[in-house]
Amino acid sequence: MNRAEAIDVENDREKIALHDVSKFYGDILGVNRISLEIEPGITGLVGPNGSGKSTLMNLIAGLIPSTRGNIEVRGVTPSQPGTFFRQLGYCSQYDSFPVGVNGYEFIRNTLLIHGHDRTTAEALTLQALQQVDLVKAAKKSVEAYSKGMRQRIKLAQAICHQPDVLILDEPLNGLNPMARAQIIAMFREFADTGKIVLISSPILHEVDLISDRVVLLNSGYLVAASALSNIQSETGEPMKIFIRSRDASAIAASVFDLEHVVEAQLHYDGGGVFVRSSDANAFFLAFNRKVISEGWAIESMGPADETVEAIYQHLIVEQQVAT
Repeated sequence: MNRAEAIDVENDREKIALHDVSKFYGDILGVNRISLEIEPGITGLVGPNGSGKSTLMNLIAGLIPSTRGNIEVRGVTPSQPGTFFRQLGYCSQYDSFPVGVNGYEFIRNTLLIHGHDRTTAEALTLQALQQVDLVKAAKKSVEAYSKGMRQRIKLAQAICHQPDVLILDEPLNGLNPMARAQIIAMFREFADTGKIVLISSPILHEVDLISDRVVLLNSGYLVAASALSNIQSETGEPMKIFIRSRDASAIAASVFDLEHVVEAQLHYDGGGVFVRSSDANAFFLAFNRKVISEGWAIESMGPADETVEAIYQHLIVEQQVAT
């Protein structure tokens, strides 16, 4: 094996790779012909109900077999279950707990199943409970937990064995704002160590807040997968730009002199202007020259709709309406 091949193999060990993956439930499509790479960091999984998000997560987690195609998680396939499942942490959107178990037992038993000795299992259990702020409630029955507490104990189970990959299906559901912020910070810390976090959420601004990149699904098909800015530039949809300036009125009146501008609208406070451009890069270059020649004072300028919600609206919702 030469150096280039060795580097490729090492890179494969750092990511999730799906090669032409399909899943059918009889005649019903789950996902179809998905080829995708998910690298270290936080990836948000977005799509309408029935788009295939949970199916895709269950395939990656090795919980269901694919109808066709191959899946590798950090270079390991589900056909190697001992190694495969050891590196994964999974949190389902659904609650399912053994009857009568308390929070501490739920986590410790998971670690014992993973093969840890009792001393190590107890130390890791305490660490996981601390991470989700459930130490005080650890000896209470899970059946008596609130929805938010049940969500946190599921997350504790997902992280307790210190996996390299977290697969989280709507993990913030039911959490109050403070718990939400704490858990998001935990995900960020996890990702910043070079690990993989895959998160689905029906709340698009949460995906914006959390994710380094997004994967958009619709009707079982992959629509887009990239950083938000890359997807935005590839849609062909005019980009909305907000310019904050004391010269906003003058800008709005003359910005149509520039090529690629399709719309301009003053902000309600008169101190800013929204511009839509069919070629954002060309607009920024031309606008900078215009600013210099006119002597406008610019306080700030940047994309106003570079969000998951804007991209989702264009790529999925508007296309569904059009068809």
